[in-house]
Amino acid sequence: MFDYLLFAVFPYVAVVLAVLVGIYRYVTDRFSYSSFSSQFLENRMLFWGSVPWHYGILIILLAHLLAFLFPKSWTALISVPVRLYVLEVAGLALAVVTIAGLALLILRRLLNPRVFVVTSGMDWVLLAALLVQVVLGFLVALLYRWGSDWYLYTAVPWLVSLLKLKPQIQYVTALPWLVKLHMLGAFLLIGLFPFTRLVHLVSFPISYLWRPLQVVIWNRRSRI
Repeated sequence: MFDYLLFAVFPYVAVVLAVLVGIYRYVTDRFSYSSFSSQFLENRMLFWGSVPWHYGILIILLAHLLAFLFPKSWTALISVPVRLYVLEVAGLALAVVTIAGLALLILRRLLNPRVFVVTSGMDWVLLAALLVQVVLGFLVALLYRWGSDWYLYTAVPWLVSLLKLKPQIQYVTALPWLVKLHMLGAFLLIGLFPFTRLVHLVSFPISYLWRPLQVVIWNRRSRI
């Protein structure tokens, strides 16, 4: 019963919460659909943290998505041992880069007084959840090798069953708890989505296609 709540009920709750609260927030407070960038407060640490974080996490997510959308092609890709080894090593390296970038972003908010002031409680919750999730992903890749392969026979059919509204939790309930926590962490982030800065993912860069040009005027005091 406990496994059913975690792997058959919780994913739907997270997705419904993300959609409904996300729509409500957009309708009632459209201005908050932003990353609320603090770049003007501090730029150097932001650059060195943001670049590895974004590139690392995007490539990792893309790999997960491609394996989910094209399992047969992915199977063919990793059928050659050398390719599988390269993917495993690359995944570990990207995880390290991602963790380093996120850690730097967290330190920036802790050490810079101006950035610390504008960091909300929900920002800290989000940063903690993201850090735990990427660390769990790194540990899964390190301790349970060949995830590029067994992911196709566990997470993929489970996710497909969720999409069909016929949850088949037997694909994941027998997995180690470290792996299951990583899977549940993904849906936890989906549930947190409408309450955090993550909402900028659905507004950037699409809204820039029709956003009017911005006029920036610099006011400088003349020297006497």
